[in-house]
Order: sequence, then structure tokens, then C-alpha cells
Amino acid sequence: MADAPADPAALYRTVALIRGFEQRAIELVRAGVVLGGIHPYTGQEAIAAGTCAALRPDDVITSTHRGHGHVLAKGADPARMMAELAGRTNGLNRGRGGSMHAADFGVGVLGANAIVGAAVPIAAGAAWALRRAGSDRVAVTYFGDGAVSQGVVLESFNLAALWRVPVVLVCENNGFATSMRTAQTVAGSITGRAAAFGIPARTVDGTDPEAVLEATAEAVGRARAGQGPTLLECTTYRFDAHHTWEHTARPRYRTDEEVAAGRARDPLEIQGARIPAATRTAIDAELAELLDQAVEFARTGPHPDPATALDHLYATGLRARAGAL
Repeated sequence: MADAPADPAALYRTVALIRGFEQRAIELVRAGVVLGGIHPYTGQEAIAAGTCAALRPDDVITSTHRGHGHVLAKGADPARMMAELAGRTNGLNRGRGGSMHAADFGVGVLGANAIVGAAVPIAAGAAWALRRAGSDRVAVTYFGDGAVSQGVVLESFNLAALWRVPVVLVCENNGFATSMRTAQTVAGSITGRAAAFGIPARTVDGTDPEAVLEATAEAVGRARAGQGPTLLECTTYRFDAHHTWEHTARPRYRTDEEVAAGRARDPLEIQGARIPAATRTAIDAELAELLDQAVEFARTGPHPDPATALDHLYATGLRARAGAL
């Protein structure tokens, strides 16, 4: 079981934090403060909230291109995360990671990754290193349904099972790989891929934070006990666009009726119904102020100096010549 399972109010706060953060981030994209757009996590918040509630502060995670929720649920500062999206030097990674590459080693976020499935081998390697060090810490990695046929993901399943590394493999199945339906891309089943390697797997309601927490706590318990990896297929639905580019281009790969049906199971409402109305109101008010401050922190943060563009790239400390940037 989890070391300290979150209470209903704590889970609601995490879900609401992520929802509010994404809403404000989308507003900053539209305002031109966040350049290049983002991949909204709206609708999938229960997965990040439930999985991270089962972890200790010293456990680690690796994330995806749709990773804001994971980073926030693991404990990163929302203000510094917002500034990172805006490319400001007061961001988590001095504005160099942006939306798809945020990391915060201080809270165990080893990094988000824009390459489909690429976070899985990183987590498997981290978990192997943790076990080799004699620790009972675990790693959790996230990937979408579109990643389950990637070679590096399946290779990681094989090594994780063979070496019994303490990693929890979380597939966020939102029904689409960008705009292609899971049924058109995945032969067999997602859990069946884990079974092929002897990895225990289960399908979980990814719209219910407490269901996700319960399943993750069991998987984390197995990992800490040296019993190896577990795969959790968390079924969910993406409420918003695959990428904010869709807000302008408006591709038609799902109907308004389908989206409305998907929104019927809203993690925010599911968890909100489990706490007193007064508690929910207080949490909402606290988060509104917190996120307003985060937006201001991002908007007023300094832009990076173009002359430092090559910093942290070369061990020699090579700098761009004057006037080149």
C-alpha cells in the first residue's frame, strides 16, 4: 500500500490545481505569452493525482509531452512551471525546457519528454539504479496509448521484467494517438503487451482519482517489495485538443457529441462530490489566488539573453561569438 494515502480533499486539490493550471496556460497561449502552444492535460487529471498520491517524495517519475499534470502532482512549484512554459529564466529549467521538457529533480521529476515512449526506458533505468543502490524507492513512468507499439517501450518492458526493476508503467489511454483512434493503432490489448513479458497488468478507471490511487498503491507496494514492474492502463478522455494548434486549425476527428459524452465523467466533479461543499469552495478560492500569482510570476519573469543560447550544451563552456545570436 501507499506510505501515506492522500485524503479526498488532497486528491481534489491536486485535480483542481492541474485543471486550473491548464486553463490559465491555454489563456497564455492565446495571449502570445506561451509560444508554440501546449498539449492540454484537461480531463486526465485523475491519473496524475492518483498515481503521485501513492508515491513518497523521494520516488521519481518520468513524463510525456502532455506532462504538466504529472509535474504538478509530484510537487513542482506551479509558478515556476508556468514561467517555464513562458520560456522565462525564473522557470523550473530557466526557460530552456518549456512545455514538453520540464524537470525538477528536487521533487523527483526526472523530466518530461517530447519523443513518444522515450520516458519509459529512462524510468526503467532509473528504477534499476535505485534498486542497485539498495534503496526501496520506485519510479513511475507515463506514456499514451499511441506509444504501446514503440520498440523502445517494449524493450523496456522486457528488461524491467527480466531484472525485476521497481517501476510502475502507467499507460494513459485517452482513446487517441493524436487524432487516430486506439482501435486503429493497437492490435490485441494494452494489458496483453505487459502479460507477454510476465508483467502484472490491470485496467483502471482513469477518471476516478481514488481508483487510480488504489491501483497505484498496490503496484508501488509490489515494486518496493522487490516484485518488479506493474502496468496500469488508465482509461480516460482528453477534453481539449491534442495540441492548442487545434484551436485554430480545428481538425474534425471526433464529434461534439462524442466530446460531450466524454466530459460526462469529469475527474473534477467525481472527486469534488466526495468532499464537503465548504471545503471545495475553500480549496477553489486558495487555488485561484495561487494560480493568479503563477500567471503574474510568468508574465513578469525575465526573458533569456540570446547570448546564453549555447550555455549548458558543451562541457567546455563554449559560448556563441558576439553578434552571432
